[in-house]
Amino acid sequence: MVKVWSQNDPKAALMTRKRKMIVDAALQAFLESGYGESSVNRIADAAGVSIKTLYRHFDSKDDLFSAVMQTACNDVGNQNQPDDLEPLWFQKPPAEAFLMAGRDYLQHSLSAPQLALYRVVMRDAARFPEIGRLYRQEVITRRDRLFAHYLEHWLPATGWRIADTQQAAAIFAALLRAGLFDDALLGNPLPDEAEIERQVATASRRMMTILDAGLI
Repeated sequence: MVKVWSQNDPKAALMTRKRKMIVDAALQAFLESGYGESSVNRIADAAGVSIKTLYRHFDSKDDLFSAVMQTACNDVGNQNQPDDLEPLWFQKPPAEAFLMAGRDYLQHSLSAPQLALYRVVMRDAARFPEIGRLYRQEVITRRDRLFAHYLEHWLPATGWRIADTQQAAAIFAALLRAGLFDDALLGNPLPDEAEIERQVATASRRMMTILDAGLI
């Protein structure tokens, strides 16, 4: 668990700054060298803190990696914002919300930090399964849970019968990513705004068809 300090603690501001320095240094290390080759000692040196200070903030390397993923996600748009904050599209009807949510999702997923982080996870997860679990927990599950909550909120108004809203959210994410995400991972040019809009419109239309047909 990430350690926190009370706002009343006179050291809180200093601890917050040091934590950010450590997370920034860790993110850079993980992106450059991967999870396996990044030692906590080198991360502490790069952050300008002692290893003792690093462990005052994080219990383990996995704990630090989890914090890095949370920071990388929250730095880009609002797709992975805290669960208690609703995105702008949450109160919109599906025809409008799907487009807004899809646009947020693709802009986030295709951002340079997210693509780089995903490559790190894919490269090292076979040797360090825990980072794959952390990525699913901190990125995929949080993202899907938000859209699943949206679907649950709108069930009475739409009449949809959805057996598994989390699975529905995963299907929408897959429709959005289809083709574009793999191309981006392989180093092909990133889609422009018009291509993203076309992808979002197609994915949203197909998702509405699936939900209307009661196929989930």
